[in-house]
Amino acid sequence: MNKFTLSCILFLVSLFSFGQVKSSIDSTQIKIGEQITYKIEVESNPDNLVVFPEGQTFTPLEMIDSYPIDTIKNQDKINLIKKYGLTQFDSGSYTIPRQKIIIADKTFFTDSLKVEVNNIVVDTTKQGLYDIKPIIEVKKIGSDWWKYLLYTILALAIVAGLLYWFIWRKKPLTQEEKEALLPPYDRAKLALIKLDETNYLETQAIKDYYSELTFIIRKYLDEKVYDRALESTTDELISRLHLLKEGNQIDISKEDIKNLESILKRADLVKFAKSAPDIELARIDRNTIDVEIDHVKEALPEPTEEEKLQDEKYKEELERKAKRKKVIITVAISVFLILATITGFSLKYGFGTVKDTIIGHDSKELLEGDWVTSDYGFPPVTISTPKVLKRVQLPMPDNVKAQANQNTFMYGTLLDVFSIMVNSVNYNANNSDNKIDLEQLSEQGLKSMESQGAQDIVVFRDKFVTPNGAEGLKTYGSMKLKHPVTQKIENINYVLLLFGAQNALRQILVTTPKDDAYADQMLERILNSVELNKPQE
Repeated sequence: MNKFTLSCILFLVSLFSFGQVKSSIDSTQIKIGEQITYKIEVESNPDNLVVFPEGQTFTPLEMIDSYPIDTIKNQDKINLIKKYGLTQFDSGSYTIPRQKIIIADKTFFTDSLKVEVNNIVVDTTKQGLYDIKPIIEVKKIGSDWWKYLLYTILALAIVAGLLYWFIWRKKPLTQEEKEALLPPYDRAKLALIKLDETNYLETQAIKDYYSELTFIIRKYLDEKVYDRALESTTDELISRLHLLKEGNQIDISKEDIKNLESILKRADLVKFAKSAPDIELARIDRNTIDVEIDHVKEALPEPTEEEKLQDEKYKEELERKAKRKKVIITVAISVFLILATITGFSLKYGFGTVKDTIIGHDSKELLEGDWVTSDYGFPPVTISTPKVLKRVQLPMPDNVKAQANQNTFMYGTLLDVFSIMVNSVNYNANNSDNKIDLEQLSEQGLKSMESQGAQDIVVFRDKFVTPNGAEGLKTYGSMKLKHPVTQKIENINYVLLLFGAQNALRQILVTTPKDDAYADQMLERILNSVELNKPQE
C-alpha cells in the first residue's frame, strides 16, 4: 500500500512538473458563418517541447485561421497561448472535441466545449427585395487553333509551290532540248552548220573534223535507215546499205553508197592510220555528206498511216511515262515529308502524343478543351471540370428524405468509364444524432459501385486536404467494370472524396480509364481544383 501511494504521488509530481493545459472560447453562441476564437493555454518548463493541434481537428467546426503562439514568462516557467479561428455554416448545437496537446513526451487533452450556431433572422419588412439577376453569358477564351491552321496552310503552300516549280512546271527548253526535238534530217543539217562554225580546219585538227563529220551521217543513218549504224564498222554499214537497196527497202543509188563508202574509209584512215588529207578535200567531203543526207531522205519511203499512228502512240506513251514519273516523284516527296514531320514531332513530343493528335483521343480532347470552374451545392463545392456538371435526381429512401436533402451534379456515368459526380447531402439541423462516419460511407460507396457491375476492386485510403485546407477521406484504387449490355470489361481507376461535418456530407467521385496518361492529367487537375467553403469576394 505504501508503494502504491508513493507511485501515485510521484506520478502527480511528474505530471504537474510537465505543465497544465486549459482551453476556452470567447463565445458559446454565434451566428452562421461567424468566427469564434478557441484558446489553449499551456504552463510548462522552458525546456519542454510543446506541440499544439494542427489541421482540421475541430470537426464539426471548421478551422479558418491559426494564430501565432504567444509566450509569457512566469518566474521559472512559461505560459504558451495558442489561438484558433473557428466557424460553422450550418445552424445547430455543436461540440468542439477534446484537443491533444503534447508536452515533452506526455500527452494531455483539453475539455470539450459546446457551441450554439444560430440562424440569421432576416426582417423581410425592412430588407429590400430584388429581382433575380439575369444570366450573364460568359465569353469563351479563344484558342490559338487559327494560328496552327495558318501555319499548316502556309507549309502546304510552300511544299506545293516547290513541287510545281521543280517537277510539274513546263520549264523553258534549253538549246540542246530544242535540237533533240527536231526531226533527224533537220538535226543532221544543223550539225553540219555547227561543224562549219568550228576551227578544226584552221587549226589542222583533221581527225576531229572527220570524226564529227562521220558521226553526223552515221547518226542520221542510225535513226532513219539502219539502227546499228553507229556501232557498225564501215564495211558492215556499206554491206547493210547494199542489202537494203537490193531488198527494195531504200531507193538509194549505188553512186550514193560509193560516195559514203569513200568518205567513211577516208575518215578511218585519218583516225587509225593518221593520214592527213588536204583541207580542200575535207571541205569537199563535207559538201558530199550534205548532198548524201538529202539523197537518203529522198530515197526513204513515205511513212504509212500505221507508222504515223505508231509514232503518235509512241509520243503519247512517252508523255504518259513522263507524267507517271512526275506523280511518283510527287508522292515519294510527300510521303517523305509526312514521315519526316511525324518523326520530328515524335522525337520531341513522343509518338503516342503525335498519334493521338492525328487520329484523335477522347481523353486528350477533354484535357485540352475549355475547362469550367463552378460551385455546386450548398455549402458550395468548387471544382474545375472539362465539362459542366448537370444536376440530376438520384433516388433516396423515404426515411432519408425526411431527414436530409440532396443535390447531385454529374458528367457521364460509371458505365462511361470517365465520369465525375459531386453530391451534397445536408441533414436537418434538429437531427443531432447524425454522426458521419466517412469510412463507413466509403464502404457504402464501394458497394454501390459493385451493384453497378464493378469487380476486383482494389482499395486504398488516405487523408485528403484541399488547397484551402479542408480535410476529408480519399478512397482510391482500380477496378474492372463489366458493361451490362455489351459485356465488355473495362479497367478503371477511381477516386472517391468524402468531406463530413455534423450536418453535412459532400462526396466527389471521379472515374477514369486505366493506363491513360491524359486521363491521369485530368484527374490530377480536378483534384487540385477542389475547394470547400470558398471565401466570397
